[in-house]
Amino acid sequence: MLVNGSAGSLCRAEVRAHNTTCGSQELSVKASVISMSVGIMSNGLALFILLKSYRRVHTKTRASFLLFASSLVITDLLGHLIIGGFVLFVYSSQKEWDVFDPHRILCSMFGACMVFFGLSPLFLGSLMAVERCIGVTRPLFHSTAVAAHHMRRLLGLSWLLPALVAVLPVLLRRPYRVQSSRSWCFFHMERPLDWLDVLLPLVFSGLGLLALLLSIICNTLTSCALLQSRLKRRHLFRTTSYHLEMICQLLAIMMVSCVCWGPLLVRQHCSTAFTVSLHIALSHPGSIHRSTHSLLMTVRMATWNQILDPWVYILLRKAVLRKLYMLVHTVWRVRSVELRLWQSSCGVQD
Repeated sequence: MLVNGSAGSLCRAEVRAHNTTCGSQELSVKASVISMSVGIMSNGLALFILLKSYRRVHTKTRASFLLFASSLVITDLLGHLIIGGFVLFVYSSQKEWDVFDPHRILCSMFGACMVFFGLSPLFLGSLMAVERCIGVTRPLFHSTAVAAHHMRRLLGLSWLLPALVAVLPVLLRRPYRVQSSRSWCFFHMERPLDWLDVLLPLVFSGLGLLALLLSIICNTLTSCALLQSRLKRRHLFRTTSYHLEMICQLLAIMMVSCVCWGPLLVRQHCSTAFTVSLHIALSHPGSIHRSTHSLLMTVRMATWNQILDPWVYILLRKAVLRKLYMLVHTVWRVRSVELRLWQSSCGVQD
């Protein structure tokens, strides 16, 4: 009786564990489909708005910014399509990598796409910040020395450098590895074999953090220059209104990148702490699960960068900002009138 009861409870526990695993996997698939669909629709709408604005633009400064912004949205859109396709294929194959990818060719492509579509938006955001900083703080130099072909070369460089970083593990014979969750591929971060396994994630995180730092510095300088110009020469505000629109978009992109990519980049860059935590994980199996869950959460946060980026251009347009300003101004005036009426009525009663 006791043995049968123990066996029955064990079977029920296995069934519950299987149901929990299937439920969590189904939830992950639904979340991936929703994230992919929202990202594609958002980037498609933002691309339509940017292309429509690009056709109506007449200034070189505005054209350069819209070129970079459109390239950023196209990169995010391709990232959603390609990486989302990889994820759905892995889940549809029940994450049996040994069956559908025994030679890890698909895993290498998956990891390379993760690196490329991770670094490219950060590089494009920093490039846009540098271009706006030069255009605002050194307008004469920007109009005379910075030509359209220079912008196209920088745009190509912002795609070429992430591509080189993405293929670097393959060239150094350190292919991408299937991570513990078996749903994605990335650098060999668990149980590094030698210094190359530590160096490659550091190159990725170091370049990402450098791009974020450059964006912060340039956007700060641009904001200070615009604020100073606004305080000194109020009559030129109309000529610099598109500068304010662009800097609002750049600040929003920078904040989104810092919030989404910051945790993953900082986690990878702290190589010493990562190595220490790795040795602790080897001696405590429970910490392996916590470390894997934490890494997966930071990766999911990073994927939201490609969803939130297009909404910056959808919501922070000059027309939308003007309507928002008029709404706030109207509400403020109504409340001011109500406050004066209330004060006057209080004075009459006294």
